[in-house]
Amino acid sequence: MFAIHVGAVLSHVPAAATWIVQEGGAMATDPLGLWKAMGWVARTVVIILFIMSGWSIGVMIDRWMAYSAARKQSRQFAPAVAGALRDGRIDEAIKVAERNKKSHLAKVVTAGLMEFKAHQDSPGAIPGETIEASKRALERTEAIVHAELKRGLGGLATIGSTAPFVGLFGTVMGILNAFIGINNSKATGLAAVAGGIAEALVTTAIGLLVAIPAVMMFNYLTGRVEAFDVEMDNSSSELIDYFLKKRGDVRR
Repeated sequence: MFAIHVGAVLSHVPAAATWIVQEGGAMATDPLGLWKAMGWVARTVVIILFIMSGWSIGVMIDRWMAYSAARKQSRQFAPAVAGALRDGRIDEAIKVAERNKKSHLAKVVTAGLMEFKAHQDSPGAIPGETIEASKRALERTEAIVHAELKRGLGGLATIGSTAPFVGLFGTVMGILNAFIGINNSKATGLAAVAGGIAEALVTTAIGLLVAIPAVMMFNYLTGRVEAFDVEMDNSSSELIDYFLKKRGDVRR
């Protein structure tokens, strides 16, 4: 599996490597040959970058699945719970929410409804405190759901910002190897620096290939989380309005 990934990424630089080694003709330009020609530092950098790439891809897939499930269940949950609340069936609304546990809206609404119902059923409950308790429950649940939705995004941002520098470290070491090659061979032609420059090109390319998708997906997923936050805020506000209206109906 690792060799397949290495081959896919290194295939982007054979043309440059060919140009570098034309004069010497001793260095392989295929991905596997480049891998074998690398020093242990460059190989370590490549392995680290592929670990970072695998981690970021895992986060992308996990968040995409979680957000898709949340969106799908929320679309089913919203009209069902609205109909139950319209008829004053709070117990039914709670059951609908519990059937859609992956929905971010269902998690928030469930907390508010259960808190409201618990205070309603309590014989010594203070009327004004019922609304405040429900509001606090909604705020707590919103914070928890927001943290759940953002799980993994911090690591994705870290990978996106640090992968180019990890690749740059490999670049620096490759250039250093190139100068060592010049010193050892007492020559100044391209053949003397081919190995070091090839390492520099490979690690730079991999670092960019890891960082660019991570940054793009981080920005996209962050936008999705912000949209979910707006939906949760709106749902909480509408639920509080419903509680206030219901309390007014009871007083009359």
